[in-house]
Amino acid sequence: MPNNNRQALSGSDLFAALAVVVIWGVNFVVMKFALRDFTPFQLGAARYIFVVLPLLLFIKPPRIAWKWLLLYGLFQGVGQFGILFLALKVGMTAALASVLLQTQVFFTALFGFVLLNERASRQLQIGMLLAALGLACFGLNYALADSIKVAGVSATTLVGFALTLCAAAMWAMSNIVARRLQQLHKGYSPLAFVVWSGLVAIIPFMLLSLAFDDPALRWRWLEARPSSWLGVAYLGWIASVLGYSLWTGLLQRHPANRVAPFSLGVPIVGLAAGMLVLGESVTGWQWVGTGFVVLALLCVMFGGRRRG
Repeated sequence: MPNNNRQALSGSDLFAALAVVVIWGVNFVVMKFALRDFTPFQLGAARYIFVVLPLLLFIKPPRIAWKWLLLYGLFQGVGQFGILFLALKVGMTAALASVLLQTQVFFTALFGFVLLNERASRQLQIGMLLAALGLACFGLNYALADSIKVAGVSATTLVGFALTLCAAAMWAMSNIVARRLQQLHKGYSPLAFVVWSGLVAIIPFMLLSLAFDDPALRWRWLEARPSSWLGVAYLGWIASVLGYSLWTGLLQRHPANRVAPFSLGVPIVGLAAGMLVLGESVTGWQWVGTGFVVLALLCVMFGGRRRG
C-alpha cells in the first residue's frame, strides 16, 4: 500500500498530464499547417530555434553531464520530430499520426525492460498484444487497399506509417534517457533540460536540410505565411518548452511506464482536431486499428489501478 501511494499522481501532476494531452493533441494539426511552407528539416530547425530563444539567454544549463543533453536532443528532437515531420509530408494524416505515435508507450516499456530492468506487468503484456493487433489492422489497410478500393487510403502511405512508428520509437528512447537521468540526478530542472537539449537539434536539422532539401526550396521559409510562423511558435514554445517540461517533470517523479500511458488522451484530441479542422477521413481498418491501440492504452492505464 505505501508503494502505491508513493507512485500515485497528485492533483497537480494529473493537471499537468491533462494539459500535455491537449497541447500535444492539437500539435499534429499545427504541424500540418507549418509544413505548407517549410520542409520537414526546415521545420525541425525552426522549431528548436524557437525552443532555445529567448530562454537560452535567461536559463542556466542544468548541472548534468552534457551527454544527457546530447542524447535527449538527438532522440527527442532530430529522431522523433525529424522522422515525424517526414511522415506527415510523405503520407500520414494528423489524425492518425496522433494515434500511431502513442505506441511509444509500448516501445517505452520494451526499452525500459531491456535497458532499465523495469518489469512488464501482466496488464502491460496484454496491452502490447492488443497494440500489435491494432498495428496489424493498420497494415491490412494498405495490404487490401487495391482489392477492396479503400476510400481515402491515399491520404496515408505505407512509408508514412512506418516512419511514424519509427518516430514513436525515438520518443520512447527519449523517455528512457529522461528516466535514466532522473536515477542519476534527481534535482535537475526539467525546463533547463528541455531548452538546452533543444540546442542540440538545431545544427543537425540545418545540415540535413542542406544535404537533402531541394535547392529550390531552401529559402522558401523566408516567404512563409504568418499562420505558418505562428505554428512554428506554437511547436517551439508551447508544445516543446511547456509540454516537454511538464512531461519530463512527470518522468522525474514517476516510473516511465506509469507516466507514458497518460498520453491516451492525445489521440482522442488529435483525431478530433484532424477530422474537424483539416477534414481528414479515417478508413474502416484504421478505425479498428485505432480501437485496438486505445484499448491497449486503457488496459495499461487502468489494469494495474484496478488490481491495486
